[in-house]
Amino acid sequence: MHVPDGFINAPVSVATGAVAAAAVAVSLRGARRELGGDGLGGERTAPLAGLVAAFIFAVQMLNFPVAAGTSGHLLGGALAAILVGPYTGVLCVSVVLLMQGVLFADGGLTALGVNITDMAVTTTVVAYLLFRGLVKVLPRKRRSITVASFVSALVSVPAAALVFTLLYALGGTADVSTGKVLTAMVGVHVLIGIGEAVITALTVGAVIAVRPDLVYGARGLSKPLELKVAPVAAPAAPGAPRPEPVAAPVAAAEAAPTAEAEPKTPAPAPGHRSTKRVWLAGVAAALVCAGGVSYYASASPDGLEKVAQDQGIDKKAKDHAAKDSPLADYNVKDITDARLSGGLAGVIGVGATLAVGTGVFVVVRRRRDAGETAATDDRTPQQV
Repeated sequence: MHVPDGFINAPVSVATGAVAAAAVAVSLRGARRELGGDGLGGERTAPLAGLVAAFIFAVQMLNFPVAAGTSGHLLGGALAAILVGPYTGVLCVSVVLLMQGVLFADGGLTALGVNITDMAVTTTVVAYLLFRGLVKVLPRKRRSITVASFVSALVSVPAAALVFTLLYALGGTADVSTGKVLTAMVGVHVLIGIGEAVITALTVGAVIAVRPDLVYGARGLSKPLELKVAPVAAPAAPGAPRPEPVAAPVAAAEAAPTAEAEPKTPAPAPGHRSTKRVWLAGVAAALVCAGGVSYYASASPDGLEKVAQDQGIDKKAKDHAAKDSPLADYNVKDITDARLSGGLAGVIGVGATLAVGTGVFVVVRRRRDAGETAATDDRTPQQV
């Protein structure tokens, strides 16, 4: 659903650019809280958020057929919101859109505000609000998280199609009725939403099965541990017979040889478990999708491209400012082998998105830590 330059006029593009900038600013503040929650340090949450951005970039390269001559791909707002939180999710998808526009000439640069408003903000907000509502009414089980993920992802895609139609009604450059655009966009994106729902549910379900503590939407699902204290026996009444003492069982240490037992390393707390394996598995999955599986993706135009072709909207499209990029159209310039060119471009994209995304979230997390330190230092001795 990447909107190219020329589909939406300048005034609406500028307005959506302002909306996108405000949403990103709000998300930067909100992400500070999300990246520090649930006992995970910033040194682990920031790379995980960067990984989510890289994974969304990779899976977006996997266009799947949805109808005759039409394909679709993951938008990623629902997946990001459920895995790392709604504010961080907006930033994840925004990073992906920025990398795609600058490096791969995918999505217009003057339409970047339109794409962030539509693909990052709309999908994330709609999906997360619906997800939280479903989680409250469904049984408190892991399966409920997966079901809620499926439904929220399914709804988020046609919601984005509706927002695009609204923006087109306000500033569309082609002489095509809004009714035709609405019918075509919503119809095809309901089908694309099914694919989005399957990918989102499978991914969230896989992470929950391995590390439910890393899924933002599943926080609070597990029942906290309760300490049970045995009641203290009441003192015996005067004159009552005292109970016979019961011999305590011989301790294992007394029955064992006198050699000192080796000290045992305490098990790490759930919030301090290493995320290295999850991170490595996620990076490997992203590289496989972008570097190998993407070669077999559908070559048919995606939902917006197909609607634009059928309705004549694409006649207003303008050349992309980065059309001469060495990675334009997800191919490496001067490499003639299609499989090698596309695969290498995908690997470069995953690496670049991972680096930029992780860098953004590390800075956000450090600013949060700096703010907390400053607040602590400002406290008076009486307050400590």
